[in-house]
Amino acid sequence: MAGFGSYLKKHTETLVKDVGIETACELTGKSKATLGRYYSDHAEHSDRFMPIDAVINLEKAAGYPHVTGALADLQGISLSHDERRENAPKTKGVNSDIIALRQRFAMLMSEYQQSIEDGVITVNEAKRLLKETSQLQQVLIDMKLSLEDESV
Repeated sequence: MAGFGSYLKKHTETLVKDVGIETACELTGKSKATLGRYYSDHAEHSDRFMPIDAVINLEKAAGYPHVTGALADLQGISLSHDERRENAPKTKGVNSDIIALRQRFAMLMSEYQQSIEDGVITVNEAKRLLKETSQLQQVLIDMKLSLEDESV
């Protein structure tokens, strides 16, 4: 098994256990034995990995995209999960994106000001700053998509 094989198999097992073995069987159409082979570390199953369509179906039901996260880790890519809950339906257009960008940046700066008041950024403050930074990044992605839509 290549260096990444056991890593992927561990995350495949975590994914199946997150969803539950019975539910995993229903969602993938695979038997318990087949699913077990996908994360078995026995030499005879070293080249068996879960098909991507099965991974997608399980990750939709799971609390976290375990296998997708593992694949990203192996490639040095970081993922961010979009948990935005919009107050109103998103209006399309660059103008609304600019307004959202200004608001999100103001929230980031406010969080930073609160965090730096005592001269030390604690772990919890850093986590809040990271969350705000990720939200700002998502607004920029939305803006990029809007600009691409308008340029076509």
